[in-house]
Amino acid sequence: MNLKLELLVLPVSDVDRSRAFYEKAGFRLDLAADITEDYRVVHLTPPGSEASIIFGHGLTTAAPGSTQGLYLVVEDIQEARADLVGRGIEVSEVFHDDKGLFFHGHDAGDVVHDGEGQGRIGGAHPERASYGSYATFSDPDGNGWVLQEVKQRFPGR
Repeated sequence: MNLKLELLVLPVSDVDRSRAFYEKAGFRLDLAADITEDYRVVHLTPPGSEASIIFGHGLTTAAPGSTQGLYLVVEDIQEARADLVGRGIEVSEVFHDDKGLFFHGHDAGDVVHDGEGQGRIGGAHPERASYGSYATFSDPDGNGWVLQEVKQRFPGR
């Protein structure tokens, strides 16, 4: 049996502002509908992704901006960052982990989600190892995204 993750609900405070942000970032608009006065949905998909995001009114009680650690896997971290910056999205500089790649026993949460940036070294991973280079950005509410460079996936992926 396959279980495919296809939709993530994002808590946002301003649906129109969020829609404009994600469209500017290159996400494809799949649906925008005012179902009722209290239920409005916007559904978008990142380029090349099988998973999508949805936000609106009446979808979640989570606080706007409370979703963190949303990963967008890219083949070339520098190119992906440049594309987003070129679209007017504020993206961190590319960085890597000072303790080794997280799948070698290090918790990525300490590196990627640390608000102080501790454990981060500027620039891509010296060997450009898969899963080793990152950049981050947030939507207008603070929902946090991570670009992660993956050139070769682990077996079975």
